[in-house]
Amino acid sequence: MGKKGVPEWLNSSLWSSKPYTDCPPIYASEPVKPESPPRQRSPPPPQPPPLLPKLEPPASVQGDPGSLKFSPEEISRQSQILSELSKKVINIGELRGLVCQGIPDGARIRPTIWKLLLQYLPNDRAFWPHELEKKRSQYKSFKDELLQNPSDITRRMDEAAHVKHAVLNDESRALLQRSEITHGEHPLSLGSTSVWNQFFQEAEIIEQIERDVKRTHPEMQFFAGDSCFAKTNQESLKRILIVFAKLNPGIRYVQGMNEVLAPLFYVFRNDPEENNVAHVEADTFFCFVELLSGFRDNFCKQLDNSVVGIRSTITKLSLLLKKHDEELWRHLDVTTKVNPHFYAFRWITLLLSQEFEFSDCLSIWDTILSDPEGPQETLLRICCAMLILVRRRLLAGDFTANLKLLQHYPATNIGHLLYVANKLRGPVPD
Repeated sequence: MGKKGVPEWLNSSLWSSKPYTDCPPIYASEPVKPESPPRQRSPPPPQPPPLLPKLEPPASVQGDPGSLKFSPEEISRQSQILSELSKKVINIGELRGLVCQGIPDGARIRPTIWKLLLQYLPNDRAFWPHELEKKRSQYKSFKDELLQNPSDITRRMDEAAHVKHAVLNDESRALLQRSEITHGEHPLSLGSTSVWNQFFQEAEIIEQIERDVKRTHPEMQFFAGDSCFAKTNQESLKRILIVFAKLNPGIRYVQGMNEVLAPLFYVFRNDPEENNVAHVEADTFFCFVELLSGFRDNFCKQLDNSVVGIRSTITKLSLLLKKHDEELWRHLDVTTKVNPHFYAFRWITLLLSQEFEFSDCLSIWDTILSDPEGPQETLLRICCAMLILVRRRLLAGDFTANLKLLQHYPATNIGHLLYVANKLRGPVPD
């Protein structure tokens, strides 16, 4: 550690140039990670697994506006990734090592890799068709059950009652006796089991989801605009969030979840396999559940002030900065008194999805999802690296200037950012 708590590696010539500009667990009907060990699965009937894109590692991303040339190293790494993905049993550890600094996605392999990293796909390719069919069928059941209008439910209840009374004599046939009308069948019912009461309670959440979905990445035609394509994507996002909220009453929907969902849906919607695109909602839903399971405490308001809530997570970021750059930490925390909650709350809860260009966000997520230290610790290292990259501007700034800078983070070289984050590797301070 150098003078004033500045780490020695910050004195490298690398830095002489300016940088480029108590909540229940999250469920998907069952806990994502059950406490009991999983049962051994019998292999499904022999069936060829879905094929990976038959593409040679290209020199550029074809068809993408402003596509970038790949370096020979990136082309070589992409070949290694494709080789690993083509194995019968994929070594997830090897895959993590190959993609932790970003996925050169010329072969459009990011959808498959993210599903593997989020444990949606098993590492044994022979199980892929069976697991995908099971999960997609399960999501369809969720939609059929949870997205019903109460009118449809009560109508079926009424029809069932008529069938029951059809066996009675002609005098009472097809009549539902007043005393047998259940509490949940009437729109004015306030009973806890009333489908109508639940519907009205959920209406406010659904309205919030609709508002937020319409505001998701307004700069991208994929999500915004009047095209049928954009509106279809918005409807998919809305259904996923509603199903999630109903399955997880302890968390329900928290504003900003739409921003965390968007990168997953975008990546899976651009899968080269048509069958995967046809089931993009199901795939995205289960991967969203798995992703949030690692960050659920940040979304649980009851835990905000606990040792696992968002305030504790932000404190860990502050301690991480103090460990690696005490001078900068002291200037922000003591001298200018910039409360990290003012900028880091959004960084952490939205997984940096609002701080960078969308394509850069995908590269950052490649690292967050693949780093063996885990997504939470990796995210904190990247946030700390963001502070260190603009340290000269922060050290020269006052409260107002620094807060503005950190709430509107400048454009930066993402590869450089991830390099610095990697240098910060180590246990997060308690």
